[in-house]
This record gives sequence, structure tokens and C-alpha cells, in this order.
Amino acid sequence: MILRAMASPLAALGRAVMGFTASIGRVSTFASQVAGHTFRQPFYFKELLQSLLNIGYLSLPVVGLTAIFTGGALALQIYAGGARFSAEAVVPQIVAIGMVRELGPVLVGLMIAARVTSSIAAEIATMRVTEQIDALVTLSTHPIKYLVVPRVVAALITVPLLVAVGDIIGIFGGYLIGTGSLGFNSAAYLHNTMNFLEPLDIISSLVKGAAFGVISALMGCYYGMNSGRGAQGVGRATKGAVEAAAVLILAANFLLTSVFFTI
Repeated sequence: MILRAMASPLAALGRAVMGFTASIGRVSTFASQVAGHTFRQPFYFKELLQSLLNIGYLSLPVVGLTAIFTGGALALQIYAGGARFSAEAVVPQIVAIGMVRELGPVLVGLMIAARVTSSIAAEIATMRVTEQIDALVTLSTHPIKYLVVPRVVAALITVPLLVAVGDIIGIFGGYLIGTGSLGFNSAAYLHNTMNFLEPLDIISSLVKGAAFGVISALMGCYYGMNSGRGAQGVGRATKGAVEAAAVLILAANFLLTSVFFTI
């Protein structure tokens, strides 16, 4: 009895580890299939253009609002913290480095996960439930080639651009608060911001954006393609896609930050 009681938690732990490992294997296999189909003909440019519009252009409002409010709040917090050490003058520099290297890419990535990943997962899962994906196979159209590759490529292209826009708007939000409420000189604020940023900061921001875009689109497509039947299956696929994308974005952010920190 004692051995059984001790073995039960270990068995549960083993099942959890095996399930997690199997999930990693399935996602890796799916990602390798997507990468393989990306460089094969035919390429569906109409689907790519539609995905560029949905992922990129239509995400600009939420990205802009998120970035400008975050930049303004960041300026206020840095000023309040710096005032305790008579270091209020560092507000422009810290807002710039914080938005470009960390907050800008992460917030844009999470907004894309909330908006785009959920949309992709729900759309493809609904196609799975209504047997539209089976119809594509019947018409000799590979579902990954038609549904997944255009969305992943579009995210790879547009999310770094969204990150760049978010960085600029976030810095502008800090500029508005700094010059309008905190008494900073406009020219001095801009001068300190431009002099403090380095090319590596911008490169790291764009690389993170590309990685987060691929993760967001890939998770939406993976969970949509593997959804269960019925409305509950669509709901579980959407929830799982957003959760997985958010966690992987934060994990990838840590790994990429560690890599760029050593450069």
C-alpha cells in the first residue's frame, strides 16, 4: 500500500512529462511541415495578401493605443522612481530602451496573440468542423500549403513592422508625458532619446517581432488544424492557441534577451 501511494504521484508526473514531450514533438513536426511547404510551388498570393491585411494593417489601432499608453505610463513610473535618487533626467533614455528592447516587442506580440492567434485558430477550427479542410484535400489542395503557409509568412513580414511602429508610438507617448507634464525640454528629450539608442537595440526589437509573429501564427494554425469537433472543440482550440502563443512568446523573449545580452 505504501509503495502504491508513493508510485501514484510519480506516475502522474511521468504522464504529465510524457504528454508535454509528445506535444513538443507534434508542434515541431507541424512546424517542419510548414517550413518545407513554404518553399514549394504553388504559392497562394491572394491568401498572403489577405493575411497581410488582417494581421498587419487591421492590427495597427490596437498596437498604437497599447504602445502610446504604455509609453506614457512608463515615463511617469520612471520619473517617480528616479525622483527618489535625483535621477529624473534619465526618463528619455529609459523610456527608449524599455520600449525598444523589451516592452514594445512583448506587448505587440501579446496583442497579436490575443487578436490574430485567436482569429486564426477559430477560423481554421471552424473549417475543420464544417469539413471544409476535407474539401480542400478532395480538390488536391494541401491544407498546410493553402491555409497555414500564407498566414505564417504574413506574420513573419508584418509583426516586425508592427513592432517598429509600436516602438515609435511608445516613445512618442513618453515624449508627450515628458514634455507636457514632467517639464522636459522638447529638443533635449528627443536628443537624449536618439543618442541613447544603438543599432543593436533596434535589431533585437525587430528579431523579436519576427519570432513572435511566427509563434503567434503557428500556434493559431496548429490548434485550428487539430481542433476537436463541435462548438466546444472550436472554443478549446482558440483558448489553447492563445495560451500557448502567450507562454511561448514570453519564453522566446527571455531566450532572445539572453542572446542579445551577451552580444
